[in-house]
Amino acid sequence: MKLDDVKKLHQKKYRSQLGYYLVEGEHLILELQKAALSQKDLNNITLYVTEDYQDWAAALQFDFTLVVVTTKQMAQLSNTKSPQGIIACVPLPNAAECEQSTSKAKLCIYLHEVQDPGNLGTILRSLAWFGNFKLLLSANSVDPYNPKVVRASMGAIFHVPIELDVELDALQKRFTKFAYLDMQGKPINTAEFSQYDCYLFGNEARGVPREALTQCDADAFTIPGNGTIDSLNLASAVNMCVYQLSV
Repeated sequence: MKLDDVKKLHQKKYRSQLGYYLVEGEHLILELQKAALSQKDLNNITLYVTEDYQDWAAALQFDFTLVVVTTKQMAQLSNTKSPQGIIACVPLPNAAECEQSTSKAKLCIYLHEVQDPGNLGTILRSLAWFGNFKLLLSANSVDPYNPKVVRASMGAIFHVPIELDVELDALQKRFTKFAYLDMQGKPINTAEFSQYDCYLFGNEARGVPREALTQCDADAFTIPGNGTIDSLNLASAVNMCVYQLSV
């Protein structure tokens, strides 16, 4: 891929057109290596490095194409103010791979129109930490392959099965029992909370559409608290639910 095309991968439309996304920094590249060693379909990776990173890259143990660039070129490729000097160009998972990988996970977390890259990255970290979860994202959600999400996930994006553009009205064909959060629901620290196969979480400001909850016949649960505020950050709420489902 030409360097001019690599630069375009910071924009979603070009990621979709070219079929690649960017991964930047030592930690993320090492997490990418772990994933590439265990996921045989993760290949065709190109690593762009400055001269200072040539020896570091040579010690990596997965298959990739190495391209050495100048410091100026790296600054143009990077999405950070102080580039480390190493960026990977990684193929986007195709739809068939995503569906196959999500079918192997036990519990489903569905996010409806989540907008904040930091929230999504944090949620991915929790799902990867506890394992055995799949993530479904509705249309009009932030792109999980956005560089901000990839960084916030700290490499978790390589280890969590993700499906994109999953509509709410399609869920009933795939799942039988739905749960969501509501102030008036039952506490999540009850045995009943673990008996569902799809957990619905909504947009940071609007939540899950009420009509969709009715159609899914979803049951309401709440995270018990003793404070005075009336809401939790989306990522915090998902993370506590995932923990409860994992104990």
